[in-house]
Amino acid sequence: MEQAAAGHLASLGGETMGTRWSVRLSARPGADLHALHVTIQQALDQVVAQMSTWDPGSDISRYRNAPAGSWLRLPREFACVLDCAIEVARRSDGAFDPTLGPLVDLWGFGSAGTPRRVPALDAIDDARARSGWSRLQRRDGGRELLQPGGLQLDLSAIAKGFGADLVATHLRGRGIEAALVEVGGEIRGYGRKADGEPWRVLVESAAEEDASVDELPPRVLCLDDAAVATSGDRWHRFEQDGRRYAHTIDPRTGVPVSDAAASVTVVAADAMHADAWATALTVMGASAGLEFARTHGLAARFVVRAGARLRESMTDAFQSHLAA
Repeated sequence: MEQAAAGHLASLGGETMGTRWSVRLSARPGADLHALHVTIQQALDQVVAQMSTWDPGSDISRYRNAPAGSWLRLPREFACVLDCAIEVARRSDGAFDPTLGPLVDLWGFGSAGTPRRVPALDAIDDARARSGWSRLQRRDGGRELLQPGGLQLDLSAIAKGFGADLVATHLRGRGIEAALVEVGGEIRGYGRKADGEPWRVLVESAAEEDASVDELPPRVLCLDDAAVATSGDRWHRFEQDGRRYAHTIDPRTGVPVSDAAASVTVVAADAMHADAWATALTVMGASAGLEFARTHGLAARFVVRAGARLRESMTDAFQSHLAA
């Protein structure tokens, strides 16, 4: 089995949740990297088994198909993610909503296989009527969830972040003192490298844009036991009648966000919160989202289109994480 060399950063990788994961870690000499790879993959497979709408046997799929009036026992990890999702939904006044599954499917971005096209207004109204985070009812400390009928969860805007956190937790439990974990672009870093320096990561932007360095300078973050996530309008979108529709749907209107920033990046204590808040701020729109982030002390960076150019804005809290 592969073992770590003294003073060497090891790199591991694999696939999960329709994307890729990667881990850089500082392991003790002789550490069994194969066993660590298995540990990481098993942790991420656990997230898929609980929260993937694409897996008909997952806990989230069983909830969708449960009869009205029934209670579903949630695994501890699922309940933790739902706690965070409800917290962000409440604080964002519904800009983030873990129950927008019917809308995601309706617009063709979900697991139902619906074509990506603009749906009829009555179909949007019907999907909205079957959504709403305030309909969520739990008991037994949040470990049991009521299916009132027709409620459909979608945790795709938070599960990858949680996956990165879960991997970090498992690695710490295996004695790994420093690691940089990425799951589909959501990143969690903890500990310091052998040279005593924190992990440094380049902030994602709108990669397809041809922006000059003067227009959009590269930003490097120091992650000293912190996480970063990026949301935006360049992932999963379609065009119809000359208009672009991004996969980020506003739960409050039932339609994709019309003035979404090219990218929104959030730094937080864990990747689960960073992931959820990046989505919530994207839904709010560039102007309202930036104001909300400043008011609530969120570390956020917005890249918006200004005609043919790109413009960035960031909160003071975000600037504090930038490498000198």
